[in-house]
Amino acid sequence: MAQVPQRFFDALAVRTWCGLSLRALGRAREEIDAINVYPVADGDTGTNLYLTVESAAGAVEAVFAAHEVDEGLRDTNRTRGHTADGPSLADAVGAMAHGALIGARGNSGTILAQLLRGMAEVLAARGDSDHTGGPGLRLALRHAAASARQAVAHPVEGTVLTVASAAADAADGAGGDCAEVARAAYEGARAALAATPGQLAVLERAGVVDAGGHGLVTVLAALVETFTGRAPAAVATPHARVDRAVEGECAAEGRCAAEEGDESGPAFEVIYLLEAEDAAVARLRQRLDTLGDSLVVVGGDGLWNVHVHVDDAGAAVEAGVEAGRPYRIRITHFGHGDAHTTKAERPPRERAQRAVVAVVPGEGLAALYTEAGATTLLARPGEPPASGELVQAVRRAHAREVVLLPNDAELRHTAAAAAEQARTEGVRVALIPTRSAVQGIAALAVHESERRFDEDVVAMTSAAGATRHAEVTVAERQSWTTAGICQAGDVLGLIDGDVAVIGADVSQVAATVLDRMLSAGGELVTLVLGDEAPESVAEHLEARVREAYLAVDTVVHRGGRQGALLLVGVE
Repeated sequence: MAQVPQRFFDALAVRTWCGLSLRALGRAREEIDAINVYPVADGDTGTNLYLTVESAAGAVEAVFAAHEVDEGLRDTNRTRGHTADGPSLADAVGAMAHGALIGARGNSGTILAQLLRGMAEVLAARGDSDHTGGPGLRLALRHAAASARQAVAHPVEGTVLTVASAAADAADGAGGDCAEVARAAYEGARAALAATPGQLAVLERAGVVDAGGHGLVTVLAALVETFTGRAPAAVATPHARVDRAVEGECAAEGRCAAEEGDESGPAFEVIYLLEAEDAAVARLRQRLDTLGDSLVVVGGDGLWNVHVHVDDAGAAVEAGVEAGRPYRIRITHFGHGDAHTTKAERPPRERAQRAVVAVVPGEGLAALYTEAGATTLLARPGEPPASGELVQAVRRAHAREVVLLPNDAELRHTAAAAAEQARTEGVRVALIPTRSAVQGIAALAVHESERRFDEDVVAMTSAAGATRHAEVTVAERQSWTTAGICQAGDVLGLIDGDVAVIGADVSQVAATVLDRMLSAGGELVTLVLGDEAPESVAEHLEARVREAYLAVDTVVHRGGRQGALLLVGVE
């Protein structure tokens, strides 16, 4: 079905572009992952770009939702594809840039976030105008390419930076409206992408184009579709098999390690958001540049996204602490078989017989699960993992048999896809459909790796199914619920996924939820407190259980930044 074209670059065009880009990257994700050999052949560029755009698109949708006044208007606008009183262009592009910044993943995702921020800086500065035409789009693309280069410590030709510059150059030579400018930018980027193997030896040896550049061309194709109503022809991408010798040849500053006689490289990827002043970030860049490579620092106005490859992950984080307040810290070990490990250094590691892989919503629960022996994947608020990330977690577990705990009803299909992929790689995977982290805790408590796989899965499934789950959270906007209409800021109590209580006080709502759950019986209450929950909530609930439910025990855990104020499990 053809997309309804947009005449100008306005808030609706931003929304449309984000949605089309997300769908296009979803289709191309595995293809882009497969050709990822630079700067590290870790096969996740497509996934990282998808997650970055997913965060951007979610932020734009949130801005539109904030401008919708009631459910009837929302239904009408979804049908028509627009809002009657939508956000301004500045609001939409600002949300897009912010969403990409906080959700950026990997080297290419971080650079894409800066490209979007560069566009937003131009488009948001257009005063009272709620739209722009071809000239404004040309300026935005030019500033995007320039700002992305400035964010990279050591720009390398033959990468996404080259493709972005070519897109801006082609757009500069185009006249007319947004459709003509977008088409010219796409064609320029496409030609530059085809030339990348001639600029980077590691791409030429692998027989592939640059993965990050391919992702940008995909996003620009979505921009063309936004203004023309039709997607341009798909990019023809080489599918050469990348062998392990090629994977070891890439150093992060644009040099091939084999050419320099050094096949080693940084062992960790470190990414974090940072609240800091500009002067402190300038010093941080210098410090991180001495620690490692693949350094990209993007953002501004006090909020930054930092990406670097290092051998000393702790030092990279400490440098962030010295500069300001780092958070959402992700540290990934490239591990055995990665791009930085030579064959001589890669002794085969014996697979474990069985492992548990779990998605967890906060750092506190991640520590709890890890202590219990599980391999964890952290799902931060508003950042659900993609199937590729779950597959990587299964690989990290390095076991012949894996029990997968998604711990979220919304991840059921994603987890199923990951399980299917892992099975094609020879791993026996059982997916237990846990809908909350408290159900996962119950399942993990009865896990016994010594018994037969089927028996273990049955026991874990039974324990999870016997655990009722609830959460207490705060409503972000007015909406209809199964318990009535809630307003932004109301405290919501959800039982087994449905809103059961609406109130104003966290402790009172939590107590009501707990009473309703225990009315059906129970022996153990598990409470998981988020960072934003009042300290008195746990004490209040523990006292209530002691007074009213004499045969019930209570266990309290700290969940960290888990999204919900409180998670409750009753077994």
